[in-house]
Amino acid sequence: MSRSLFPFLFFGVVILGEWYGFQAVRAAVQHATPGTRRLVSALYWLVTVLAWGLGVWAMRNRHEHVSFRSYAGGLLLALLAAKLVVVVPLLLEDVVRLGRWAMQRLSPAAGTASGTAISRSEFLSKAALLAGAIPFVSLLWGMAKGGTDYTVKRVTLRFPNLPASFDGFKLLQISDLHAGSFHSKEPLQRAVELINQQNADLVFMTGDLVNNYAHEVEEHIDTLAGIKTALPIYSVLGNHDYADYVNWEAEGGATAKAANLARIKQNHAKIGWELLLDEARTVERNGEKIAVLGVQNWGARGFAQYGKLAQAHAAADPAAPFKILLSHDPSHWDAEVHGFEDIDLTLSGHTHGMQFGVNLPWMKWSPVQYVYKQWAGLYQRGQQYLYVNTGLGFIGYHGRVGFLPEITVFELRRA
Repeated sequence: MSRSLFPFLFFGVVILGEWYGFQAVRAAVQHATPGTRRLVSALYWLVTVLAWGLGVWAMRNRHEHVSFRSYAGGLLLALLAAKLVVVVPLLLEDVVRLGRWAMQRLSPAAGTASGTAISRSEFLSKAALLAGAIPFVSLLWGMAKGGTDYTVKRVTLRFPNLPASFDGFKLLQISDLHAGSFHSKEPLQRAVELINQQNADLVFMTGDLVNNYAHEVEEHIDTLAGIKTALPIYSVLGNHDYADYVNWEAEGGATAKAANLARIKQNHAKIGWELLLDEARTVERNGEKIAVLGVQNWGARGFAQYGKLAQAHAAADPAAPFKILLSHDPSHWDAEVHGFEDIDLTLSGHTHGMQFGVNLPWMKWSPVQYVYKQWAGLYQRGQQYLYVNTGLGFIGYHGRVGFLPEITVFELRRA
C-alpha cells in the first residue's frame, strides 16, 4: 500500500468504527425512554471526544507527563479496538439489510411495503457491543496488570554436536526492555529477582535496551546490574537503540545522534553487560568450547541493516563446534543466517508478539504474524533453531495481552 494512502485509509476506518459504534449503542437502547436514549447518546460522544482529545494530546506531547500520556493513549486504543470489533457484524448486517430492501423494491408482491425500511436488529447490536467489550476490557487489563506480569518460559533443546561438558547447560534470554517505558523501578526489580531465581549459567540480552534515548535506562542501571551470573552477560543492540526514529535535526544533528549511541554503549558496560558489535566470544567448560556470536541490528522490511554476520562468524573460535547467535530481528534468520549452517541456535526478539494476541498451548495468534514469518517462540529448519523472545518491556501500548513479558530459560542437552 502506498504510504500516501495510509492516512486516508486509517481515518476512513476510524470514522467507520465511530459510526457503527454509535449505531450499535442507539439500537441497543431503542426501546428505552427518550430521556435515557438522549443520556446514553450524550455519554457515548462525551467519552469518545474525551478519549480522542487525550489521545491526540498524548501523541503531541511525547516527552511530557510520560505515565499519564501512556495511559491516555492506551484508553484510546482500547476504545478503537472495541469499536472496530463492533463494525464487523453490523457491517455484514447492513449488507443483508440492503439486499433485503432491494428485493422488496424489485418484488411486485411487496406492494406498498416495497419502500419500508428494515430496522437494525437490537439483539445483534447488543451482541456486537458485548463482543467489543472483550478487547476493551482485555486492553485495560493489559495496562493495569499484563505489562509487568512476568512469565518464565522453559525450552529444552537437543543437539548432536553439543560438547559433553555443556550437557544440561542453562541459558537465559531477555530482550526488548524498552527502559524508557517504565515509570518506576519496581517492575524491573521484580524481573531481576525472577531472573536470578533461575540460576542460569549464561545470560543474554538481545536488543532494544531503550526506546530511543540513552538516559532512559540510567535510573535502572543499578537494578539491571543486580543480575547474577558467574559468566559474562552478553548483549546486542536492537533497532530502537540506534534512535533512528528521532528527529535529530531538531536535537543537534548527526553529532548528537552519535553521542546518544555512544552513551548507550557505555550504559551496557555500566550495567556489566558485554556488548557484542559483530563480534564473537568463547565460553569454555572442562576444556570444551562453545561460541557466542553477536551482531548489530539487521532487519528486513525497511529496518536498518547494520549487522555484519560474516565478520562475527569469522571471529568465532574454530575449536568451538557449537555456535549461538544473538541477532535482534528474527527476519535476519531467513535472510542471512541460513547461509551459515554451523550456527546452531539464533536468539532474537523485536516483535513483542505485538503485545496483543491469543497465546494458548493449542492456539497462537497475533496481528504481527502477518508481517513476520517467525514472530514468537521456537522455530526449526534442519538442525538450526531460532527462538523469538516476545520481550520484557513494552512500547507504544502501555501493556500486554496474551503475550506477556517473557524470561526464557533454555536447557541444552546433548542428543
